[in-house]
Amino acid sequence: MEIFLNIVSAALIAIFVQNLIFERALGVNVLMYASRKKEHIFGFTAAITYTTTVSSAIVWIFDTLMGENEYYSTVKPLIYILTVAVVYIGTLALIWRFFPKAFRSLKKYVHLSVFNSSVIGALFLASQQGNDIFSYLGYGLGTGIGFLLAAYLLYTAAGRLNSPLVA
Repeated sequence: MEIFLNIVSAALIAIFVQNLIFERALGVNVLMYASRKKEHIFGFTAAITYTTTVSSAIVWIFDTLMGENEYYSTVKPLIYILTVAVVYIGTLALIWRFFPKAFRSLKKYVHLSVFNSSVIGALFLASQQGNDIFSYLGYGLGTGIGFLLAAYLLYTAAGRLNSPLVA
């Protein structure tokens, strides 16, 4: 059983690293898309901040209750991915149920915020560095603020970067 759990853990880490490499090396696709228009910046920032903060709170519960278990570190990536998946499905269901007219325009922010390596990275960072619920929430909020700053910097620089004078 331990060998199987190690294989699953290695596979999940490989997926995370692949996502990180493709996201960073091949154009930071979500960040580039978000920085095209000012309204996209705030929509994606709100979605990523929400996702990382809510997921961090849930992950803190798992880390607190199961952190002493000797096998917890093996299944931790799977729990984190499942946590983000539950937040994703729950968020879509809540938006669809309570904001049906806005669902069509909001769902793109939810989709792209969840499938972003910064979300799962914030959870792993919080679990390694965080001590209490406030530090976990701080990492969730900090990830959103960092995304806002990066997207806004790209937005302000886009005109210069797309200039024909830049070779």
